[in-house]
Amino acid sequence: MKDSIVIKGARENNLKSISLTIPKYKLVVLTGPSGSGKSTLAMDTLQRECQRQYMDSMGLTSDSIGKPKVDSIAGLSPSISVGQHVTNRNPRSTVGTVTDIYTYVRFIFSRLGERVCPSCSGSIPPSFEPSGQLTEEDEDLNPQSIYCPHCDAELEKLGMPHFSFNKPEGACEACGGLGHVASIHEAAVFNPELSLRGGGVASLNGVHRDIQIRILVAAGKHYGFEFDPDQPLKDYGDIQRDLLYYGVESEAFKRHFPNVKPVQGTKFEGVIPGLWRRYKEKEGESGAQEKDGGFFREQLCPECHGARLKKEIRLVRVAGASISEVSDWSLGEVYTWTEGLQAVLPAEGLHLLEPILHDMPTRLKRIIDVGLGYLSMNRQTVTLSGGEAQRLRLASLLGSGLTGVLYILDEPTTGLHPRDTAGLIRVLQELRDLGNTVLVIEHDIEMMRAADHLIDIGPGAGLYGGTVVGEGSLEDLMASERSVTGAYLREESLPAPIRVRRKGNGQQITIREAQLRNIRIPEVSFPLGSLVSVTGVSGSGKSTLVFDILAQGGQDGPEKTGCKEITGMGHVGNIVIFDQTPMGRVQRSNVATYTDVFTHLRQLFAGLPEAKERKLTSKHFSFNTPGGRCETCQGLGVLSVDMNFLPDLEVKCHDCKGRRFTEEVLQVQYKGLSISDLLNMSVQESLPILQTETKMAGIITMLCEVGLGYLKWGQSVKTLSGGEGQRIRLAKELSKPSKNHTLYLLDEPTTGLHPTDIRQLHVLLNKLVDTGNTVVAVEHSLELIRESDWVIDIGPEGGAAGGQLVAQGTPEQVADVPASYTGMFLKRVLSEGI
Repeated sequence: MKDSIVIKGARENNLKSISLTIPKYKLVVLTGPSGSGKSTLAMDTLQRECQRQYMDSMGLTSDSIGKPKVDSIAGLSPSISVGQHVTNRNPRSTVGTVTDIYTYVRFIFSRLGERVCPSCSGSIPPSFEPSGQLTEEDEDLNPQSIYCPHCDAELEKLGMPHFSFNKPEGACEACGGLGHVASIHEAAVFNPELSLRGGGVASLNGVHRDIQIRILVAAGKHYGFEFDPDQPLKDYGDIQRDLLYYGVESEAFKRHFPNVKPVQGTKFEGVIPGLWRRYKEKEGESGAQEKDGGFFREQLCPECHGARLKKEIRLVRVAGASISEVSDWSLGEVYTWTEGLQAVLPAEGLHLLEPILHDMPTRLKRIIDVGLGYLSMNRQTVTLSGGEAQRLRLASLLGSGLTGVLYILDEPTTGLHPRDTAGLIRVLQELRDLGNTVLVIEHDIEMMRAADHLIDIGPGAGLYGGTVVGEGSLEDLMASERSVTGAYLREESLPAPIRVRRKGNGQQITIREAQLRNIRIPEVSFPLGSLVSVTGVSGSGKSTLVFDILAQGGQDGPEKTGCKEITGMGHVGNIVIFDQTPMGRVQRSNVATYTDVFTHLRQLFAGLPEAKERKLTSKHFSFNTPGGRCETCQGLGVLSVDMNFLPDLEVKCHDCKGRRFTEEVLQVQYKGLSISDLLNMSVQESLPILQTETKMAGIITMLCEVGLGYLKWGQSVKTLSGGEGQRIRLAKELSKPSKNHTLYLLDEPTTGLHPTDIRQLHVLLNKLVDTGNTVVAVEHSLELIRESDWVIDIGPEGGAAGGQLVAQGTPEQVADVPASYTGMFLKRVLSEGI
C-alpha cells in the first residue's frame, strides 16, 4: 500500500468506474487519444482529492472543493500540478527574476565589478573584500563609501540593490526600471470636431461621462464662466480647455483663478491626470495599455534603451561584460560565461565566487536541459508560451529539494524539438530519483519509452473512452489487443511505406533577405499547392519567419518589416492564420456559440410546435439574454465562489441545478432532449441526433474529424488549450469551402494530439491541399513532418545561434543534411518508423 496509489471506482466525467494502481516513486506516463479521460483522471480526480485532503488536514474544510466521483483513493501524497498556464502577468517579472539567476548575476557584479569613476573616468577595480552570504539585508541598512584611486573622489559603494531594476538604487530614473516609457496619445483621446456630450473625449462615456459633465458645469459656475458640454472641443477657450484636460488642481488651471479654491462637487480631476492615475494603478498588470483603449503609446526608454538600469550601473564590468549585456545573452551563453569566470578572475577574488559556484551553474544546466537554453534573462515571463512556462517551473521545482511529492504534468513536451526531449526526460528522472512520484500526461513516444510504468486510457474519446485499455511497459502495450497506443506502435514497427510527395502547382512564395530578431536568411521559398513543415529546435526562429514575416506578405503597402521583399503573393487569394492564442477569457463563449451551432440549435427549438404553443422565440433559448434563462446564474449554470487565497471555485447553480434555463424552456424537447441536455452532450454523442439537420451536421462531422468529438457543446472556450482552440478554428474554416487559393499558416497544430489523431489531422490537411490550397505548419511532431511534401529547417540552435536556413527540400532530402537536427531524427523515422 505504501508504494502505490490505489484508485477504486473513478467515475468523474467520462471515466467508467475505473480502478487502477499507480506505482509511487516512478516516472508514470498516462497516454491515450485526446479526450479519452487522461486529464480527468490526473487533474479532476487525483489532484482534486489531494487538494481536498490537504485542506482538510489544515482545518480549512470547505464544502466548495467537492469530493471527486470515486469510491476511494488510498496512498495519496501531497501533489503539485504543473500546467501550461502562464500565471505571472507582471511586466516586471523576467526569466532572470523568476529563476533567481538574476540574483546570482547581481551578486557577481556587486562583488567583482570593475566600475568607472564619474569624475575622472578612471577604472576602479573591485576590492575583493570577504563577502558573506548571498543576501541583500546587510546592504539595505546604511550606504558605505569608497574612494577613486585616481582622483580621490568619494563614491557610494555598490551593493546588490544597485544592480536591481526593481529597486530605486538601480532602476533607471526615466522609466522606473520598466525599460519603456509611456506617453498619452492625445489624438486618440480627444476629437476636437465633437462636443464632450457627443463623444469628443474617448475615455469618458456612458453614465461616467454624465457624472463628469455635471461636475464640469458646476465647476464652471463656481469659477464664474460657462462650460458648455454641447460645444465642439475646438471652440473652447483656454480656461475651458485647461479645466477639461488638466483639472481644477492643475497649475495650468490655477493660473486663471489663483485666489479661488475649489469646493465639493466642483473638483474635476482632468482627463489627462485621470488617465495617468488609472495607468499607474494598473502598472503591475500585463495588458494595462489595452485596458486603456490604446490611449497610451509605449516606446523604448530614451535614457537606458530598454536596459532598465542607471547609466553608472550599466558601465560596471565583470570579465569584459556589463550586466545589461549578460541579461541580453541566452542562458546557454550565461552558463559558458559563468564557467569561464574562474579563469579570468585574479586569484584573490576567487573566494567571492564560492557562495554561488555550485548553485548557479546547476540551475542554468537544468533550464538548458529542459530545452530553454535559448531564453535570455531579460525575457518577460508574460511573453512565454504555455510549454515554456511549464518547463521553466519544472526546472525550478528540481531545486526545491522536496521529496515524497506527487508531481502531475500536462504534456511537458509541448513545443519541444525531439532533440530536447532527452534533456526533459533527464530532468523528470531526477525529480523521480529525489524520491517523488512523477505522473505525466503525454503523447510523445520517446517519453513513453522512458517511462517506468505506462497507463493507456481509451479506446476512443469522450463517451467512447474512459477505460484502462493497457498497463505496464511499452512492450506490454504493444502486446495488448485493446490498447490504441499499442496498435499504433505495432503498425509503426512494420516496414515504412513508399511515400509520394506532391510537387506543388509550380508557383512559390519567396522571401528575400529576411532579418528580424534572430532570423538571418538570404532567400527561402515556400512551394504553393503543397503541405510545408517549418522545423527547428525551440527558439530557432520558426514562428518569426512564418507569423511575423510570411504572414504580413498579404498586407498592402510597400513597407515590409523583417525582409527586403516577398514575391509570389499574387498567386494567393487570402491568408488564414491559426496560431495558439487563447480563444478568449469570456466565460459565456462556449463550443456551441463559437462554432455558430447554437444559433441553429435555437432556431430548431423555436420552430418546434411545443415552443410555438408557448410563444417561445429563439431568444428564449439563449442563455446570454434574459427571457428563458435562469436569472440566478444568468444562464451560466454555475456560480462563482470566492476562495480568498485560492483560485475562485465554480459551484453548480442551486436554482436551475446547472441546466441554465427556466422550467418552461426545458419542457420543450427535440427527440426527447431539452436544449440543456444537448449542451451537456459531447459533439460526438450529438451527431446521430442532429445528422438530419444539414446546417449543423457538417460542422459536427468536421469537429469529430479534427479530433474534438469529445468536447461538450456547453464547455467554455476559456477551458480549451491552444491546440484545441486552433483545431476548432480549423474545423470552422473547413466547413465553409474556400473560393480561391488560400494560404493556411498553422502553429503546431498537433499540440495535445495522440499519434492516431495526428494521422486524422494529416488527412484533413491533405484535403485542404488537394482542393488547391497551401498549408504551412510550424511543427515539432515527426509524425506530421515526415508526411509533409516540403520541409524548411531553421537553426541550427535556438536564440542567437539560430535563425539560419539549415536545410530545405523533401523530408528525404532534409534527412540527408548532416547539420540538421531535424534531419537526424527524420532519417530514423523514415527508415524504421517511430
